[in-house]
Amino acid sequence: MEISKSECRWTIVLVVGLFLICAVLASLGAGLCAAGVSFAATDLKTVGKAAYMIDAASGTVIYARNEKERLPIASMVKIMTSLLTLEAVDRGEASFDDVVTVSEEAAGMGGSQVFLDAGSEHKLGDLLKTVIVASANDSCVALAEHLSGSVSAFVANMNKRAKELGMRDTNFKNCTGLPAAESFSCARDVAVMFGELIKHPAYFNYACIWMEDYMHPSGRSTSISNTNKLVRFYRGCDGGKTGYTSEAKFCLAATAKRDDMRIIAVMIGAPSSKERNAAVSAMFDEAFGNYTTNVLLKAGEPLDRTVCVAGGKKDSLSLSAASDVAKFMSRNDSASYELRFDLPDSVKAPVKRGDKIGSAYLVKDGEILSETDIVANEDVRRMSLFDAIGEIGRHWGTVA
Repeated sequence: MEISKSECRWTIVLVVGLFLICAVLASLGAGLCAAGVSFAATDLKTVGKAAYMIDAASGTVIYARNEKERLPIASMVKIMTSLLTLEAVDRGEASFDDVVTVSEEAAGMGGSQVFLDAGSEHKLGDLLKTVIVASANDSCVALAEHLSGSVSAFVANMNKRAKELGMRDTNFKNCTGLPAAESFSCARDVAVMFGELIKHPAYFNYACIWMEDYMHPSGRSTSISNTNKLVRFYRGCDGGKTGYTSEAKFCLAATAKRDDMRIIAVMIGAPSSKERNAAVSAMFDEAFGNYTTNVLLKAGEPLDRTVCVAGGKKDSLSLSAASDVAKFMSRNDSASYELRFDLPDSVKAPVKRGDKIGSAYLVKDGEILSETDIVANEDVRRMSLFDAIGEIGRHWGTVA
C-alpha cells in the first residue's frame, strides 16, 4: 500500500512532536531532581558518614549509625545559635523587637549571608529568620555580639549549653559553622540540640518560610530561600537545618510530623545534596511506615483526677502533666503498656499553678519508659481566719 506525501508529512510531524514532548518532560524531571523535588529510593544505611533518627516525644532511637563519631557539621552549628537566641527571648533577656546594630565584623562575614550593611540596624527577630531560613552567617555574628557582647563570649555560652544538654561529643569554635580546627559534633548531639530547638513554637514561625524578600533599612532587598528543601517537598516536614563545607560534605537535621508523631532525623557527610535529601526522606518513610504514636497525656490539659487541698479556699486541686506522655511503638508491637500515677492523698495550701504535685510514668512490660511531673493546674490560696469562721458558719446547721 502506498503512503501519500501528505500522510508521510503528518507522520514526521507526529514523531518530531512526540520527541519534543519527551525531551521537555526529561528536562523538567532533571530540573525537579536538581531542586530536590524527586528523592529516589535510597538505602539510608549507606549514605553519609553518620545518621541518627529518634521519636521527638519519647527520645526512642529508631535508627543509629556512627551516631557518636565526632565530625564537622558545617552550618548545623547554627542550631545552637538559634536555640540560645530563643532561650534569651524566653528568659526576657532579649526581645524579637530588639534593635541589633551590625558591626564591621558581622558585615564582613563570607559564605551564606544576607548582605547586611555595617552600621545598619535590624530587629532581632528578622535576623533570626535569616539564620533559620537562609543560614546567614552575617546575621549569626550580629546576633552573637548583641546577646553576649562578643562572638567569643557567645561561643563560650554555646559550649556551656551543650554540656548542660549532655552533648559530650561536641565542641563549638564559632557560631556559624564555617571551617575551624577542633570544631566538631556528632549525629546524636545534633539531634539533642535540634530537639531542644523545636520545643520553641516561635521556631516554626520561620522554619517553614520557603522564599521571601528580606528588606534592608536602606530600602534594598535580598531574596532568601529555605536551604531545607524538604519543608516543601516532603509531607509533614516543617523544620530543619542544612550544612555544607568541603570537609563536612552535605548535612541535614530535619523534623517531620504526621498526626501525633514527630520524628527527628540527622544525616552527616552525604556526598551530595540530592543524596542527603533522599536519605533523610527515606528515614522519615521508615519511621512513619513502621511506627505509631498515641499521646496519653497532653501537657497542660486537665487530668481526670484531682487531689484534696488541706487549709485551702478550695477543697480540691486540678492537675495536669508538665510535658506530653506518648506511647511510641512499632505497629506490630504486642507489649503491655500502662500509665501509672504517683500522687499524694492531699496537699497543703497555698498551691501555685505549676507546682510539682507528683509524677506519671509510662510503663512497658513492667519497665518505666518515660515519666513526667504532674503539676498544679491552678492556684489555691490558703484559707484565712475569716474564711475558716465563715466555713464553720456555713456548715453549722448540718452539725448533728
